[in-house]
Amino acid sequence: MTRRDAPQELKPASSSRARPSGACTPATALWYVAPGECALNTETLPAPTAGDCLVRTLWSGISRGTERLIFEGRVPEAEHERMRAPFQHGDFPFPVKYGYGAVGLVDAGPEAMLGRTVFCLHPHQDVFIAPSNRLTPVPAAVPARRAILAANMETALNAHWDAGSGPCDRIVVVGGGVIGLLVAWLAARLPGAEVTLVDVEPGRAALAATLGLHFALPADAPSGADLVFHASASCQGLATAIAAAGFEARIIELSWYGDGAVPAPLGGAFHTNRLQLSSSQVGQISPSRRPRWNHARRAAAAMALLADDRLDALITEEIPFREAAARLPGVLAADAAGLTAAICY
Repeated sequence: MTRRDAPQELKPASSSRARPSGACTPATALWYVAPGECALNTETLPAPTAGDCLVRTLWSGISRGTERLIFEGRVPEAEHERMRAPFQHGDFPFPVKYGYGAVGLVDAGPEAMLGRTVFCLHPHQDVFIAPSNRLTPVPAAVPARRAILAANMETALNAHWDAGSGPCDRIVVVGGGVIGLLVAWLAARLPGAEVTLVDVEPGRAALAATLGLHFALPADAPSGADLVFHASASCQGLATAIAAAGFEARIIELSWYGDGAVPAPLGGAFHTNRLQLSSSQVGQISPSRRPRWNHARRAAAAMALLADDRLDALITEEIPFREAAARLPGVLAADAAGLTAAICY
């Protein structure tokens, strides 16, 4: 996943309880400081201005795919600006404060925001300041811990808009990470849709069943699909996705490969079946919705979709914030098991 744009629709309330001018707050943030190395660094936040909120973080989510590329220093130089996250400090490759899935409580700010649980595209940090129009309220039906999946759900929602998914489609999703699972979960909610998750890990079968999906290993992947989503970030997965697509079907590429070169089997069936291979990226709203939707509306819709207890299964690990620098190398290792790791503050 590359750079994300923050919601812009919410307007600051007219009254404000921002901390007095000159009052500053200490904060601690997670930084990627060298290949394979993280650190917790302290800083002093500036005094909030009118319309700003002081947010005390409860949870933040680690994006294994994107943050692994950053952790390994694999962001291509040509993508350094496009890959910047909202509220990022530092520059690629290192040192950089990065992340985009924080949930917390508003301790100070406009009257209408005080005490609310909010989501923000913000790096991993125990307390932060953000304008109120960059915060997405978390509804009562969505626990704060699960709300860290909001950015991933936005990606999945945008992917379906890009794909034009419809009722009764035969849909294959290759790659059972968080994005693939959310894409498949949304697809399974379409009336009459037949949805198969394809992954190399047999243990994903039980999770797929919980989410109402069929499951197959790559060797048993179905063919003739109306629509295929690829989210494995591997050339083998892309080949499986192409093989699963039916005549004149679409393949939606959700993976981001960093600086890696990706061989793809574009001979044979790819041409004779007149397949379409399209990218979907969350930084821009799908053209099919762009005239009517903005980022704030999309963010709120994605957040509301998280009101399903089954989605808690996508969070497979909790890490105390004080241990994050020491434990992230294991979490972001290429062979690490699990899905979303949640940092608890």
